[in-house]
Amino acid sequence: MSLLTEHPSEYADSSSNGWTPDSEKAHEQGKPPELDRDEKTTGRRASVAEGQMKHSKLGWKRLTICLIVEAVALGTLSIPSAFATLGMVAGIIMTVGIGLIAIYTSYIVGQVRLKHPHVQHYADAVALIWGRFGYELASVMFVLLLVLITGSHVLTGTIAWVRIADEPGLCALIWGLISAILLYVLALPPTFHEFAILGYIDFASILVAIFITMVATGVDASDSLGGLSAVSWSAWPPADITFAKAFLSTTNIIFAYSFAVCQYSFMAEMHTPPDYVKSIWALGLIEIFIYTLTGAIIYSFVGSDVGSPAILSAPKLVSRVAFGVALPVIFISGSINTTVVGKYIMGRVFPHSEVRYVHTKKGWAIWLVLIAGLTLVAWIIAEAIPFFNALLGIISSLFISGFTFYFPALFWFSILKEGKWNATRKNVGLSIVNGAVLVIGVAVLVCGTYASVEDILGSYKTGSVGGSFTCSATSYEG
Repeated sequence: MSLLTEHPSEYADSSSNGWTPDSEKAHEQGKPPELDRDEKTTGRRASVAEGQMKHSKLGWKRLTICLIVEAVALGTLSIPSAFATLGMVAGIIMTVGIGLIAIYTSYIVGQVRLKHPHVQHYADAVALIWGRFGYELASVMFVLLLVLITGSHVLTGTIAWVRIADEPGLCALIWGLISAILLYVLALPPTFHEFAILGYIDFASILVAIFITMVATGVDASDSLGGLSAVSWSAWPPADITFAKAFLSTTNIIFAYSFAVCQYSFMAEMHTPPDYVKSIWALGLIEIFIYTLTGAIIYSFVGSDVGSPAILSAPKLVSRVAFGVALPVIFISGSINTTVVGKYIMGRVFPHSEVRYVHTKKGWAIWLVLIAGLTLVAWIIAEAIPFFNALLGIISSLFISGFTFYFPALFWFSILKEGKWNATRKNVGLSIVNGAVLVIGVAVLVCGTYASVEDILGSYKTGSVGGSFTCSATSYEG
């Protein structure tokens, strides 16, 4: 931390230390960015201007929808199983507490964008504090995280199709391919203003699916011997809980609040960037409300045997219906991650060309191939790691720990803090808060990764994992 504050002129602004992604590319080409040969003709300049206008139509309401699409999906379906591991009390405290922290760190993320409007993606922000090394590191983390999330949606899509079709003799790889194709098609809209239209369907889909699951599990519990009072839920963690299992459940909750990673990408298309504050508060409170109710109610209806994703906890016929209703959220929420990665790659490879805006034949041709390649990689990951909780844990621990926790804390210390940390009471208070967030991020990185690896090894030892690229439908039963 001290290394970041001792030399603010070196780290506080990437432009001040002479490095930005665009300036490096221009240097390699031997000319400044503004003289890029793709912009020499008036026609090309007009095309670029048209593209910029097309990608600057996002308002705060549609930003909220994009953030909901990116965040409220898999996380919701994993919360009840986290409650079963942590207990009702700890589950509620973790869900609300992590949600509030996510709102705060998302606010910090947005403040960096307002102070440095050239920031287009998360890697650009990390470059402000760590220069080229930070840019390249965050770029790898950014792309890997979003591709892994898309892969987890392929997995959930496969689980859904297997349950809906109820044809155990049919090779499950077929459902994975169908899921990948749907994710590909839905990822093709190149602007978030256009994509947000799908978001309304996405949000309605998850709400209805959750409602069906709640009602079905509640009715099933009431009709069982002993009724609701016989359900085996507990306010406290099980006596035999291990550290690895508890922390893995915590990472599932953290995964549910992973909206900051795409925030810069969405804000880059806003026509009024300061309005982002309305979006993160709306999203954060909606998430806390949905996650807490979903986790607590379904856990209290099903008990310690609650499945993950939670729809598996409903009676089989009802779960088939619920999965059918949830198909839009599974594929729309997964596809937006591919769109974000695609836009990042297009912007990096064609920083000053009209191609990056995907409104020419060449732009569309490259975009179609790029999205296909990213979706193919996601499908391979999904088939290689056919288990839900461990995949979520790996994603959260390795990547979201940084994007949601320790990077925003470092942003405050390096970019947003005014004066010394103890100059004012406000600085002292915020230094303590951001220091705590930094510690949380590092703890999630280390402990969460350990817990996820232990879970994977344990699954293979007990034979509960069917293997990679398997046709067996039983490997996708939750």
